[in-house]
Amino acid sequence: MEIYWVNGQYQEDERIFDSQFEVYEWTDSLYQDFSNGFLRKENIGYATPDVKVIDCLTELIPQWAGYTNVNVTMHRDKIGVEGKDIYRIWTSYSR
Repeated sequence: MEIYWVNGQYQEDERIFDSQFEVYEWTDSLYQDFSNGFLRKENIGYATPDVKVIDCLTELIPQWAGYTNVNVTMHRDKIGVEGKDIYRIWTSYSR
């Protein structure tokens, strides 16, 4: 399964946010990246050291998918990279 990873394009990708407001503002700004992937029926994902971002995306992704009238399955995991935890979330489609 090939996944298009949104992270790596923005300097905020490695940031750990201080407040839930900042987390929401950042994750909401990713809507365009995810919605484009939904329209192309691509598996799309995001990775970050901030679990709060993943928690927020867990709530937002189903809403965003609904706006574009697609059904996605979400997956989450945690991996270790260079001694730090990286949290990931990605979508897949039932074809």
